[in-house]
Amino acid sequence: MLMKFTDPDDMAEHIIRDVGTNLVVGLPLGLGKANHIANALYARAAADRAINLTFFTALTLEKPRPKSLLERRFIAPVIDRLFGGYPDLAYAGALHADELPPNVKVIEFFFLAGKWLHAPFAQQHYISANYTHASSYLLARGLNVVTQLVAKRVVDGETRYSLSCNTDTTLDLLRARVEGRAAFKMFAQVNSELPFMPGAGDLAATEFSAVLDSPETDFPLFAPPAEPVSDTKYAIGLHAATLVRDGGTLQIGIGQIGDALAQGLIVRHRDNARFREIMQRLSPGAEQLPALGAETFETGLYGVSEMLTEAFIRLIEADILKREVDGVVLHGAFFLGPKSFYRALREMAPDAIARIQMMPVSFTNELYGNEAAKRRARVDARFINNAMMATLMGAAVSDGLENGQVISGVGGQYNFVAQAFALQGARAILTVEATRQAGARAHSNIRWTYGHQTIPRHLRDVTITEYGVADLRGKSDADVIAALLAVADSRFQGELARQAKDAGKLPKNFEIPADRRENFPERIKAALKPARDAGLLPSFPFGSDFTDTEQRLIPALQVLQQALHTPLQLPGLLWQGLTRTPDAADDECLARLGLDNPKTFAERAYRALVGAALARSRAQ
Repeated sequence: MLMKFTDPDDMAEHIIRDVGTNLVVGLPLGLGKANHIANALYARAAADRAINLTFFTALTLEKPRPKSLLERRFIAPVIDRLFGGYPDLAYAGALHADELPPNVKVIEFFFLAGKWLHAPFAQQHYISANYTHASSYLLARGLNVVTQLVAKRVVDGETRYSLSCNTDTTLDLLRARVEGRAAFKMFAQVNSELPFMPGAGDLAATEFSAVLDSPETDFPLFAPPAEPVSDTKYAIGLHAATLVRDGGTLQIGIGQIGDALAQGLIVRHRDNARFREIMQRLSPGAEQLPALGAETFETGLYGVSEMLTEAFIRLIEADILKREVDGVVLHGAFFLGPKSFYRALREMAPDAIARIQMMPVSFTNELYGNEAAKRRARVDARFINNAMMATLMGAAVSDGLENGQVISGVGGQYNFVAQAFALQGARAILTVEATRQAGARAHSNIRWTYGHQTIPRHLRDVTITEYGVADLRGKSDADVIAALLAVADSRFQGELARQAKDAGKLPKNFEIPADRRENFPERIKAALKPARDAGLLPSFPFGSDFTDTEQRLIPALQVLQQALHTPLQLPGLLWQGLTRTPDAADDECLARLGLDNPKTFAERAYRALVGAALARSRAQ
């Protein structure tokens, strides 16, 4: 009989009595963590060194931590509004403070991007793993407890629980338990905001040893707000949108480029002539891939993606994601997104939500198991994921730095690259922003070499920057280098070409084509401006949890941030703010930051800087 608890401390005591004092606890990636149970177990271990507690997890979600005065004034109300009731994970706070008890370990295989840089314990206990290997590593370490956030539903008097946002590794672990390869016990925490997802993650109460279910432990889901899509990301997403074939299969990775891609596909479908105009402005005269597509979606797409995002829901609503496989248009393994996304899933009609099925990560990320059916379903697949850097030889750097510091993790990227080479007609598309800003200087993300690689050069396929598409599959080294030089920022093309020539990998007489020597941010901005002005490429294509005032502030704060990292720009911005005529349109923005009635010198300086930044952001 399922045991039910209303107090997490009582549940933690029960787990220890039931399982023992050596606890190897699997916490789902991201959203599905049962925070109250995890915190109660951590508190017991911190108070009793006889308890050995290991958390094995990924993507520990944390509220933003503002640093500067303006950051605090801008983001603090947003945090209160969106995350106010979200319970912090105690182990994360201890890790940041370097105060984790010696009898507690936290092992992750995927970090929230950049969150654990220069955090020795987190870096030392990180496991580099393909997403599909995580469950086997858990089993090898003696997993004996799984705690998970679940949705609850009563059907004909029977209570059922949905794994909802995290079927990914849990379903694979449950299969191992059924097959006798594991003996863990599963403990659930009910959350009222979590959508009840039908399918393989819809479980009977008998699968669980105990459940925590109380209004006192209910909490708002972690809901990161959508971030504005920049010109760079829109350009990348639009280029990727031309490679998606009607009747094909789509996978999208984490981030704003996924939103940009989805909006590009929507424009391509709904306003095809304007889409073609945008692409002509973005890539005039550029050589196109044989697989280039710009037609509307009559057959539609089928989605199979480890991460289910709001972008997929919008593609369903736009009648683009509609090619059914066994009655399903989208298979996913985990989800995370803004409040509107969770609400859309909760409010979907039964027949609509039935077309979205949550599956184990072994299903979405691999061809093994019912391979023939997967091959029939995943026709013309496009696996689109982000990378931080690429080398001129075609390798991708996505998860870490050459000094060993881990930014995020491999996750499923390798899995999808491998599928792209195993499936006929499939392509692995890695997107890279051509440059990054570090202080006052721009740096190229297209490198000659780099001391760390996530995807090796022998698996090079398609690389996209804001400047275009580089088709690398099956090409010689020299042709690969030439293709990547063509999509590199022109400020760095000359030096990159020189390095390749010095290494003997590019002919000495090689020259970058004239039409590829204008790869500058200003050209991208100008190319997209008509579509931006026409409302086809909004900064928040799928809505925003930021208020109208906050949306006006975001680009201004980006201008200010750039100036703060560029000492020569800051005095000019300050002078502009001190000498300009105040604009009544700025009053709400200044009041939102508490700068409408400055009382200190610092507040007066910030008021001037923000006012000038608002003026510049409007002029851009």
